[in-house]
Amino acid sequence: MNTRGRHFLLEYWGCHAGTLDQLDVVEASMKKAALAAGATIVQSTFHRFAPQGVSGVVVVQESHLSIHTWPEYGYAAVDCFTCGDTAQEEAHAVLRAALQASRAEILIVNRGLSQQAHSMQVESHVIETTQQTTWQEISAPVYTLPSMQQRKDCI
Repeated sequence: MNTRGRHFLLEYWGCHAGTLDQLDVVEASMKKAALAAGATIVQSTFHRFAPQGVSGVVVVQESHLSIHTWPEYGYAAVDCFTCGDTAQEEAHAVLRAALQASRAEILIVNRGLSQQAHSMQVESHVIETTQQTTWQEISAPVYTLPSMQQRKDCI
């Protein structure tokens, strides 16, 4: 598949609230995740909100990683979009451990497939709980028909 980029949309639940509210810890974890993926860090910027929460982005030569945290819900939303040869699964492993997430939902989308309709394609949609499962066991391509895309009960 000739894709321009691979987009990991990550939802982390059951995270340690204190960790999610510490700008320095969140920033260090995001940078560690970028490096674990084999990406080259260009720049980063992070902000802590009052009364709580952290948002930030790590710009990498291959694209970016971003995070938004809600300590009051034990929740973090992360985007990891890269092109080139990176290991986003490694970034996910680093972040899940650092945030101490008990549940992770991962949606992987291949982007920039063509200039025609449907330039994005879902590669896999995975839910992990504290009981670990391997990617190979649960990942599968998802294909939809245009008629299915209109229905709310379909992916």
